[in-house]
Amino acid sequence: MLSRTQLRQFLAVVDTGSFTRAANALNVAQPSLSGGIAELERQLGTRLFVRERRRIGLTAAGNALLPLARAIEGTFHQAEIEVGRLPVPVRPIRLGLLETAPSRRVEAAIAAYAGPEPLELIEGSARELASALASGSLDLALTLLGGAGRPAGEVLIEEDYCLALSADHPLAGRARVEAADVAGETMLARRSCEVLGETSRFFTERGVRPRFALRSANDDRVLAMVRAGLGVTVAPRSLGGPGIAMVPLAEFGLSRRLGLAQGAQFAARGGSDHSLVAAFHEALT
Repeated sequence: MLSRTQLRQFLAVVDTGSFTRAANALNVAQPSLSGGIAELERQLGTRLFVRERRRIGLTAAGNALLPLARAIEGTFHQAEIEVGRLPVPVRPIRLGLLETAPSRRVEAAIAAYAGPEPLELIEGSARELASALASGSLDLALTLLGGAGRPAGEVLIEEDYCLALSADHPLAGRARVEAADVAGETMLARRSCEVLGETSRFFTERGVRPRFALRSANDDRVLAMVRAGLGVTVAPRSLGGPGIAMVPLAEFGLSRRLGLAQGAQFAARGGSDHSLVAAFHEALT
């Protein structure tokens, strides 16, 4: 198979009229160029040059190859120019999102972001996101901060867990709700809740075993059903919204810190000054 290198060597000899000058023009050793021409002639099965004492001419085969070689080299050159003009693809920012992060605020941050890099969103639990950050498969994560196995970062939300009720629920106006007040309520379980086990023990230890109408890992669906009056649930305060009352649960005492943790490479590139970080600051603080 003919190669571009062979054709360029052939054209260099034609244009300079000398194997020596052609080798210098291509910055290769003359034996290497002579070997390339010999291999080209072997592949074509014919001689291309008439080698005389002080002159190098083309054979009939060489004259037939010349316009074809120039056209092929011109096409290669044009391809280099055209492809070289194309913009280099921008690597996306791989952003991890905690499954229980407030969707409304995340939406506001993403809508406000106007940086040049596209975003690639990866959802996960706090443990999954911490592992992905450590391995370098995430650039940035909105996740739980502090505590064993959790990354360090900048806290954007520090909040308590509340009992989420529909806005017209009889308990919605309370300053706080006792566990006993929930005994007669229908409960909706947030399966993705990071304190699900603690919540279950809290009510069980107080003799409260409510009926469950929904168990879902989809927080938005659970909160929508709270708003619809299907039942109540325990959720971090930031998950509240229109039509939902977030009432503190007496003696529960749990809280969480939600913020941005940066991967090593993102931080090394000055990630704290990145426009995506600024967008989350604006939306969550």
